[in-house]
Amino acid sequence: MISVHEARELILDNCPTSKVEQMFLKKANGLVLAEPVYSPINTPPFNQSAMDGYAFSYDDWDGKLDLFLKGEVQAGNYFAEAIKPNEAIRIFTGAALPSCADTVVIQENVNKNDKLIRIKDAQLIRGSNVRLHGSQTKKGEVALPEGHFLSPASISFLAGLGIDKVRVYANPVTSIIVTGKELIKPGETMIEGKIYESNSFGLKAALMQMNISDVETQMVDDNEEAIITAIKNQLVQADILILTGGVSVGDYDFVTPALEKCGVKKVFHKVKQKPGKPFYFGVHQQTLVFGLPGNPASVLTCFYEYVSEAIRCFTKREYFKKIKLPLVQDYSKKSGLTFFVKGKTNANTVSILNDQESYKMNSFAMADCLIELDEDKEHFHKSDLVNVRMII
Repeated sequence: MISVHEARELILDNCPTSKVEQMFLKKANGLVLAEPVYSPINTPPFNQSAMDGYAFSYDDWDGKLDLFLKGEVQAGNYFAEAIKPNEAIRIFTGAALPSCADTVVIQENVNKNDKLIRIKDAQLIRGSNVRLHGSQTKKGEVALPEGHFLSPASISFLAGLGIDKVRVYANPVTSIIVTGKELIKPGETMIEGKIYESNSFGLKAALMQMNISDVETQMVDDNEEAIITAIKNQLVQADILILTGGVSVGDYDFVTPALEKCGVKKVFHKVKQKPGKPFYFGVHQQTLVFGLPGNPASVLTCFYEYVSEAIRCFTKREYFKKIKLPLVQDYSKKSGLTFFVKGKTNANTVSILNDQESYKMNSFAMADCLIELDEDKEHFHKSDLVNVRMII
């Protein structure tokens, strides 16, 4: 068996080069830019009213006389005539200021009498309530840098510049194969000797946390030929292939020999950790292959601690941040294995939950983090700082 540190290093060493794709902006939310984006226009593209009111030339107004209303302009239209001294135009939020106008007085601060308005705003200055041409972004400047995470606000910002496509680090094509003769689907009638399959549900939900939603899933019996067929089908298309169950040394654990017969090169098998000791990692050309033990807590633990780190190599995005927090209670374990235990954070501390066995999911359902307890240490005391990976 290898250490947790060695397992992480070997996975990162075998990650392929990220794939860069040009993608429509509407599909790029949650991805990372693979190159800088330059603004193709000035924004705003014209001097723009920030309020509903009246536009006029401040320097051509004597501050006392009424202004003559020459017309109006709403957002989306343009008033082509120039504004003369002591003239004004009715204007609405977002509309372009006419030539020679440079100031907007809001409608609440005028008295209107037919075609005349009198301004009653002692605080008004030149340029009030006007968004200047190019005041947000100038043509040719970097709008967003390479490596920028595309949030909904980023998507809106780029769309406002007229950009509809970006080059991003693509999500890996991910497939899941769930093995086990004992498995039936949730919603089906329970049969003696069977259990409900939950691993694919947990894995797909965790992948959705990482903005990966298009995941092919297949459930197969504990039959070597069926497993081989499923693996071959997925290796053709997947960047990351995740298998659950069948990676130990029982009579019906066929995943490891099936992977070998499919040409997958084993990088390691078995890690000094609990849960998830039989964890397998291999490569096939550019595909990363993860064999996770079948117990649900082992599956999710290995996913958060290893698979998510491999996905980060593809996407250049950080997931499930790691922090250090002090323990609330004492805890003891045996030496020689790294323990990943389910925990719950509270303010600036972390508690170890009950029910840590790998087949139990009740504590995992309540956890918001995994606590990593060092391989060589047996006793942990209240207030000891420990490594914590946030999972929600």
